[in-house]
Amino acid sequence: MAPRLAFTEDNALRIAAVERAFAPSGKSLSKPGRVLVGEGRLMKLCRRSLQPKMFFLFNDIIVYGSIVVHRLWYKNQHIIPLEDIVIEDLADSLEMKNQWLLRTPKKSFYMSAASEKEKQAWICHIIECREQQLISSRKEPTTSFATTWIPDRASHICMRCADKFTVTQRRHHCRQCGFVVCNSCSKCRIVIPAISAKPVRVCTLCFNTLLSEKAKEEAGKRSSDGFDLEMPVYEASSDEDSDEREEDDMMPIRWVKSQNIYHPKNTCFAYLE
Repeated sequence: MAPRLAFTEDNALRIAAVERAFAPSGKSLSKPGRVLVGEGRLMKLCRRSLQPKMFFLFNDIIVYGSIVVHRLWYKNQHIIPLEDIVIEDLADSLEMKNQWLLRTPKKSFYMSAASEKEKQAWICHIIECREQQLISSRKEPTTSFATTWIPDRASHICMRCADKFTVTQRRHHCRQCGFVVCNSCSKCRIVIPAISAKPVRVCTLCFNTLLSEKAKEEAGKRSSDGFDLEMPVYEASSDEDSDEREEDDMMPIRWVKSQNIYHPKNTCFAYLE
């Protein structure tokens, strides 16, 4: 499907429309051979609650962002190479129906669709595009993934010191273990290369563990290279992380059909026109 659509005018126009919707802060999405396979609104479990996000599946990447004005304006663009994605199908829970887990090296998060059929459509299309991309790019699939954050509402106390959260004792997340922790237990920051080139918030336990692992790694380099390497020191920080607070009405998924374009009845989505 993708090779036949890659050079069509309709495909180029669809990609250009997505670029405009993320303007002016979004990155360019036009690339030779890139195909917009489908798009739709899904729910993403953020740190405080489920939030609606607009997702765009291409034959080599997934792009998603927050909805400002549907089909006209999106913000907070995120681009994930398909080689970096692993999908885990999950059973329904009391709080989330039609859910699955999307794992990436930088961030792993839970998603849900409006129906089981819509969920399976997303999963099948993502897996198919990922397999084709791995073959064409000849890249090795990613094997290391970020931990999933424990939602704020899952704990009323710090998961390290057990202090109760209040209006002044706010919740934070360790980027290494995903625990909900207080500010006192997460003042440290350290570089986790897979997540960010800049120091990120971690709890004290993970900070000490990561420093210990880094010391062992650099000790091995010193013994092999014959010279000393200075241990980096990262300053503590209590900067608050930004929250995601966007709402919108549920919108149907739209998928590209390789041949005849049609709108099937009694389904939760329509194909791209």
